[in-house]
Amino acid sequence: MQATTTSFGIEEALEQLGIKDLNHGTSTGNKWFPGGEEIASYSPVDGALIGKVTATTKEEYEQVITSAQKAFLSFRAMPAPQRGEIVRQFGNKLREMKKPLGKLVSYEMGKSLQEGYGEVQEMIDICDFAVGLSRQLNGQTIPSERPGHVMREQWHSIGIVGIISAFNFPVAVWAWNTALAWVCGDVCVWKASEKAPLCSVACQNIIAGVLKENNLPEGISSIINGDYNVGEMMTTDARIPLISATGSTRMGRIVGGKVAERFGKSLLELGGNNAIIITPTADLKVVVPGAVFGAVGTCGQRCTSTRRLIIHESVYDKVRDAIVGAYKQIVIGNPLDESNHVGPLIDKESVETYLKAIEKAKAEGGKVLVEGGVLEGEGYESGCYVKPAIIEAENSFKIVQHETFAPILYLMKYSGDVENAIDMQNGVAQGLSSAIMTNELKEAEKFLSFAGSDCGIANVNIGTSGAEIGGAFGGEKETGGGRESGSDAWKVYMRRQTNTVNYSDELPLAQGIKFDL
Repeated sequence: MQATTTSFGIEEALEQLGIKDLNHGTSTGNKWFPGGEEIASYSPVDGALIGKVTATTKEEYEQVITSAQKAFLSFRAMPAPQRGEIVRQFGNKLREMKKPLGKLVSYEMGKSLQEGYGEVQEMIDICDFAVGLSRQLNGQTIPSERPGHVMREQWHSIGIVGIISAFNFPVAVWAWNTALAWVCGDVCVWKASEKAPLCSVACQNIIAGVLKENNLPEGISSIINGDYNVGEMMTTDARIPLISATGSTRMGRIVGGKVAERFGKSLLELGGNNAIIITPTADLKVVVPGAVFGAVGTCGQRCTSTRRLIIHESVYDKVRDAIVGAYKQIVIGNPLDESNHVGPLIDKESVETYLKAIEKAKAEGGKVLVEGGVLEGEGYESGCYVKPAIIEAENSFKIVQHETFAPILYLMKYSGDVENAIDMQNGVAQGLSSAIMTNELKEAEKFLSFAGSDCGIANVNIGTSGAEIGGAFGGEKETGGGRESGSDAWKVYMRRQTNTVNYSDELPLAQGIKFDL
């Protein structure tokens, strides 16, 4: 668990992305506003100040929304395939900027460089998906019970989409939303996490160039920055019909409530408390990498991170020893060094949360198998590097029932049939991602059945983390019920309309009702 401290060209990456010492944090297209108070972004990698952004003022927010409203009127009239062409160009720009943007993601957020590159690749992938989708925003024809009538269903652009994203995926989640919203004819206003604001500035620099090259309205893409007060400007604004918010369950309750009060739509993708069930027939060659990456990838700061391993008692000791042994091989250090597996937590507040969670687990009777703690010394000066911990626990522990955004993995036993493990898996308030490791077909199908996992994502013989963009992403219960990315998630960014056309010379009523004059 040694750190590596060398330079990895972050200065060059910042220059390529147009990131300065002080950056405007409010923009519509190429137009930037001076902003109010400054927000500093410190890297959890080395504690260095990367840069600052200015927070959005109330007056600037009003200008952003006015610009977005104006842009929507013309953008929705553009044929969808032409909107797809804009997204295609954006995807190509991302290909050109993958390395510098991936480095910024890694440096500002703290995830490994490979994960930083992977996050930008997700942006590219969703652009490709959206380009194809731009020719498939299909409604349907519905048989009418009345002669000489036809019913149709079609989809229309919804308007301004407000996007609130979290620090752990500082660019990909925005792209999931905005690429689909753009091909649907919507315009987007993005409030990034104040813990990773420079990523939003970099992305806006990239899309602003595409909009300018195509002589398109600035308000198609806008960013705002600031704390929860800036986010509240959007959640309470009736001019924004849809708010897509990614973050904690606590945040989702606030956002969902505010938006519901004004009868707006919410897309909520919130917390997870994800488990892998390991059955007697599970293949350890699959179990170990799936469980370990799920637990320690992004330093446990993914909403799909593996929090619980539910292991059959007959193989518990073997699986436990294999997982504990694998943890000894984890290398923690500068995430820009690709030889390191795990980088830092996002900030010292998260470190405190991690330490308190371990103490709570001990107090409830948990047995520590791999000791946690904060790393010190050369390469760990930021104070944000921690050791991934493993704790034997019970599913009923209060701390186990709570999602801790840190690399803490709880191990627990189940006995009897797989139904008992499924009950444990479902026995938490969250419902995002889940997995089962088994070579028994019946167990896999039970896990995937109506009586199986209650999560939005249910995997067989892969871990809980690492979703592809082709499937709808999201979960149930306190995860919020929203769906982003693939499948038919595009429908949330549009309004549905049912049409009935009478092409006959009569006016028959539905349900056989007679109304003769």
